[in-house]
Amino acid sequence: MQAKQPEKKWKAGVLGATGVVGQRLVQMLGDHPWFDLTEVAASERSSGKTYAEAVSWHLDAPIPESARNLVVKGLDPSLDCDFVLSALDSSVAGSAEEDFARAGYPVVSNSRNHRMDPDVPLLIPEVNAAHLDAIPRQQKNRDYDTGFIITNPNCSTAGLVLVLKPLADAFGLEKIFVVTLQAISGAGYPGVPSMDIQGNVVPFISGEEEKMQLEPQKLLGKWDGSRFVDAGIGLSAHCNRVPVVDGHLECVSVGLKKIASLDEVREALRNFEVGAELASLPTALKNPIVVLDDENAELLAARGFLKPRAAVAERKLAEPVSR
Repeated sequence: MQAKQPEKKWKAGVLGATGVVGQRLVQMLGDHPWFDLTEVAASERSSGKTYAEAVSWHLDAPIPESARNLVVKGLDPSLDCDFVLSALDSSVAGSAEEDFARAGYPVVSNSRNHRMDPDVPLLIPEVNAAHLDAIPRQQKNRDYDTGFIITNPNCSTAGLVLVLKPLADAFGLEKIFVVTLQAISGAGYPGVPSMDIQGNVVPFISGEEEKMQLEPQKLLGKWDGSRFVDAGIGLSAHCNRVPVVDGHLECVSVGLKKIASLDEVREALRNFEVGAELASLPTALKNPIVVLDDENAELLAARGFLKPRAAVAERKLAEPVSR
C-alpha cells in the first residue's frame, strides 16, 4: 500500500532553525516528497539574514538549496506555512509554541516543555498513534481553533519505548532497568567540553534520568477520552555520556508479566510491524526493529548496525525475567 500523494505539498516552517536540531529538520525537509520548506525562524539576532548567512552549519550534508536564501524570521506567529516543527531551546519553547498553536498552527515539537502536559500527545507514531485522539480535548481546553501541539520524546526514550512496545503487547511489562551510553551529539552544540569527555565517561546528564523514567509511562499508557493514564511500569534509568560522536546505546533489563522463552522474545521483536496506513508514509518502515544475534560488537560495527539508523542492534539478548 502506497500513501496517496497530496494534491499539493504542504508548507513547512522550522522554529529554532539555526540550532543543531533545527539544522537536521531543515536538511530532512530539503527534498521531502510531501513538504516544502517555506519558513525558517530563530532568535532575533538571526532575523533578517538569509539562512546561509545566519547558520553555523554542522551537518555533513550541505545546506539544502531550498533553504539557503530563505530569510530568517523571528518567533512571531505570522509565518507563511501550514505547520511548524519546533527545535526551540526549552528556555523559550513553552510560550512560543503556545503562541503558534493559538494562532492556528499545528506545532510538532522536539522540545521538552509540553511533553508531560495532560492534554498534549507525546508521540511515537509506531507506538501510540491513538494518542492523537487527545487533540480535540486540547483545543477545547486551550481555546485553540485549528492549532494544536504534539511532542516527540527524549531521544533515548524513543529508542527504548519502540522496543518495549511489542514486548508490552505480547507479554506485559512489570519492571525495566536501563543504562544508556549516549553520544556527545545528543548534547547539542557546543555541547560537552572536550576536556570532560575525551577518554572519559560522564555518569550524569542533567534531567535525563527523570525524562526516561516518566515519558515511557505516558507513551505506553492510554488516552481514556479525557486524560492520559500512565502504564504503571516500574522503571529505573542510569544515563551516561560517552565519547562517541553519534548514536546512543542502551542496555536494558526487562521483567515480563508472562513467562516467555528467549526465542519468543526474539520473535515478538522481529515480527513487530506498523499498520498499513503508517507503513505507506514516505519515510516509514513496516518493520522498524531489527534483531541481531551477533555477540561480537566489532561484527556489528563492520556491518554498519552500530551507526545511527532506524533500527535496534541487539548485542546480546539476555534471558528475560518473567513473573
